[in-house]
Amino acid sequence: MVGKIKRMIDQIVSEKSKQDPALAHSVSAKICMKGVIPKKYDESSPDDPVIIEKLLGIAKELGVKVVA
Repeated sequence: MVGKIKRMIDQIVSEKSKQDPALAHSVSAKICMKGVIPKKYDESSPDDPVIIEKLLGIAKELGVKVVA
């Protein structure tokens, strides 16, 4: 399956920012600082288990539930 990382990033940003563009930018920056560059991934990006695990950890830290 491809695009799972992009969907997870979008879900984290959406849940945490509550659709506020300023908060969405801030959440994306936090994800970057944790080692995952959101702009690097799109719907055709291959699923990397290491990145998926990082995103699960980030989601947990931010208090967001994501579907892996």
